[in-house]
Amino acid sequence: MSTPLPTAAPGRTWAVVGSLVRERARQAVVAGGVLVVGTGLGLLTAPLLGRVVDVVVGREDAAALTVPVVLIALVTLGAGVGAAIGAAQVARLGESVLAALRERFVEAVLALPQRRIEAAGAGDLTSRASRDVGIVAEVVRSALPTLARSAVTIVLSLAGMAVLDWRFLLAALVAAPIQAHTVRWYVRSARVVYTAHRVAVAEQQHQLLSSVEGARTIRALRLRGPHADAVSARSLTAVELGMRGVGLLTRFFSRLNLAELVGLVAVLATGFWLVDAGAVTIGQATAAALYFHGIFNPVNAVLGLADELQSAAVSLSRLVGVLGEPVPESTPDTARPAGVRVVGVHFGYAGVPVLRGVDLELAAGERVALVGANGAGKTTLARLIAGVEVPDRGSVVVGAGVAMVSQEVHVFAGTVAEDLRLARPGATDDELRAALDRVGALGWALRLPAGLDTVVGAGGHRLSAAEGQQLALARVVLADPPVVLLDEATADAGSAGARLLERAADAALAGRTALVVAHRLTQAAAADRVVVLVDGVVAESGTHERLLAADGAYARLWAAWSSGGRGQDSLTQSDGHTEL
Repeated sequence: MSTPLPTAAPGRTWAVVGSLVRERARQAVVAGGVLVVGTGLGLLTAPLLGRVVDVVVGREDAAALTVPVVLIALVTLGAGVGAAIGAAQVARLGESVLAALRERFVEAVLALPQRRIEAAGAGDLTSRASRDVGIVAEVVRSALPTLARSAVTIVLSLAGMAVLDWRFLLAALVAAPIQAHTVRWYVRSARVVYTAHRVAVAEQQHQLLSSVEGARTIRALRLRGPHADAVSARSLTAVELGMRGVGLLTRFFSRLNLAELVGLVAVLATGFWLVDAGAVTIGQATAAALYFHGIFNPVNAVLGLADELQSAAVSLSRLVGVLGEPVPESTPDTARPAGVRVVGVHFGYAGVPVLRGVDLELAAGERVALVGANGAGKTTLARLIAGVEVPDRGSVVVGAGVAMVSQEVHVFAGTVAEDLRLARPGATDDELRAALDRVGALGWALRLPAGLDTVVGAGGHRLSAAEGQQLALARVVLADPPVVLLDEATADAGSAGARLLERAADAALAGRTALVVAHRLTQAAAADRVVVLVDGVVAESGTHERLLAADGAYARLWAAWSSGGRGQDSLTQSDGHTEL
């Protein structure tokens, strides 16, 4: 059962976002200032138009219109430029905050113990790193500038109405309860409908794909009718739910329009009353009505983003939640030798024992090969030493830092140089070439289209399994860990590739304490010591020659491997056969 990574509480989420914004206080002040100035200039149009109305109503000289008309033209131009620059600054601020959050997220994930990530499940972390980041990024790029500009417009417009007369502000607020109730209703109703619609679309696609992929069988069994009916039924369900969503949206905006009507009537009625009482001029009442009319679109924009903002807030909380996950402190004792000691270790998965009372000690600089049948517990023991798993009983003590290279290595997206510098960020080009040369990879690396600047990984130049393993071993050389674990690191290579990787592994492990989960017995023969696991316990331990002479489990493995031909990739155990 998976244990998902935590989701931050709203207070914690906004505290983190606030700290990121404060780190960019100057940029935030500039963005906000430009946006306020640009929006404020645009709002000067309403009182200027009100002045035009007063000039016309008062039958003043036509020359009196020159100044307000010229000012309207100037403030319109200034408002357009200011609003555009302000929105761009807000978007830039949002992008920089999001980039910093992504960096903290990645750093936090990389600092987590591997066992914690595996306990959460790959889907949990992947959805946060892809879907949640994507949702927040989309809001930052599209919704945030609109939200900021709309919020400033609403606040300044209401302030302008209050300056004209505080009773205009009270009249405008009559629409607020209707708008608040509408948003609560929509968010509650839309979530249910949209979730059901997404499920229905997924089921429709699944039915369609399964029917297309099995078309020959369907025709042979004369099941075209039932399958066509199933596709039609699921398509109809998806369409009906989609139409329900459209209906909800229509009712949402119709209610907002009702709020606008109620508010505008209230403002106009207030203006009529104040003009009649001589408290304001017709021009001022006109300006108040224009202010209120001018906030229709901003208010609708803010309310229309409610669902999107709520979804982004949830995604943001999931990202921030990882930042709060406790990370065990690493306090290596540099005075201790770089050895490994495993004492009385018991471990199992879901109650099924895998290791039972394992004792193992690796002296500093010693290379030990771990062999045994498939399921004997070799990889589990390596994961315990690497710290990926925690023993149920017993202890694992590693005197210094440890690195693990498994059968499934990852070629990171980017250039070869960037891939290597993940192990040592400050490595020079000469150091990169030296590491590649040490593991026998410099030749093919320099023959790539752009040498070490060739993009590899997802979307880049495709590397073979052996080349990917050599990159991983070169990273080991650059990271220079005292203890290295190789978990069947040559298993995916053919015979020729395996020999190449064995030479590369020998070079990378030179001078280090190493535990090699041996896929081929040539690796065991070259080790300082061989440890044989049988059903989760150490059955034998000694040099290759000593174990052969003992004529025990290792000798039988060696005889089976030898009789099968040393050129074979591996031996398998199934009903009496052995896999190494």
